[in-house]
Amino acid sequence: MKFIKLTIVALLIFSCNNKKQAQYVTVENKQIANQTEHPGKKLLETYCYICHNPTMPEDQGRIAPPMVAIKYHYINDDTTKEEFIKQIVDYTANPTEEKAKLFGAVRRFGVMPKQQFPEGVIEKIADYMFDNDIEEPDWFQDHMKGKGFGNRNGKRQGFGNGKRKGHQNDKNFGNTNNSKSAEDIGLEYALSTKKVLGQNLMGTIQKEGTLAALNFCNIQAIPLTDSMATKHNANIKRVSDKPRNPDNKANSEELTYINQYKKQVSLNLEVKPTIIEKGEKVQFYYPITTNSMCLQCHGDSNNIDPEVRRNILSLYPNDMAYDYTENQVRGIWSIEFDKP
Repeated sequence: MKFIKLTIVALLIFSCNNKKQAQYVTVENKQIANQTEHPGKKLLETYCYICHNPTMPEDQGRIAPPMVAIKYHYINDDTTKEEFIKQIVDYTANPTEEKAKLFGAVRRFGVMPKQQFPEGVIEKIADYMFDNDIEEPDWFQDHMKGKGFGNRNGKRQGFGNGKRKGHQNDKNFGNTNNSKSAEDIGLEYALSTKKVLGQNLMGTIQKEGTLAALNFCNIQAIPLTDSMATKHNANIKRVSDKPRNPDNKANSEELTYINQYKKQVSLNLEVKPTIIEKGEKVQFYYPITTNSMCLQCHGDSNNIDPEVRRNILSLYPNDMAYDYTENQVRGIWSIEFDKP
């Protein structure tokens, strides 16, 4: 775990998963705390920022509201942490238009696709959101004032403080530590590439439909991945044991880790990246899992429109990437980069 030293004027009371109390030392009437980074922060960035990234401009390809907007609508002066966590968990477990509180976002982006998350992940994310400032896009406060909300402060955590956190350097995903581990670097490369692909794909689905998205994948997915590889000076691949494009077929080592991740996901465990040092290089693996949106092209006959299926087979006659259900491992990120 990484530790961050914070100099504070008043005693901060906080809790973390391991139930250990922070240790304080009084120095010139100030107190210093060694605080373990909340696990919900990285989970928020890993699971939520693909669609809810705070760095995306308001009117340029956004496919979901920023997470700070969700916090804004779900917390009022009387909301307890327990109530907030329960609301987020309940909505995420079964998103519906009737349960939504961000009515404008639902009209613009549609209802969030139903997904399955490892046990405890959403609770940790919501716990972090309640107690901490959430990254704000530059346009957010003006947008909310335009909606008649005004600045929020006081009892509401993280509102009206004038901060714009996490957007200055998109590739760091809010990580201010310049000395990053191989795991941090691999996740950064995988998530930034996933963000580019996901935003383009979901934006195409929303604007033009599934058939257009299929053509996007056929023409643009590999070139976009290659462009991110060039940007990061890394070898970035998405590979599968059941590829649609033969170029995405996993090798024997990659198949080993696909099977390992399948077992972990089937047991609803929180999966961790795999790091293998190979001389001066690092090999990074991380799973790619399905959600309800994926099933439009990767599900069974109940999910895939017949016309979409015909087009898939015309583009990929030997297609194997179908008959998935939600929350299954469809493949992995296979990324090689220089050892940090």
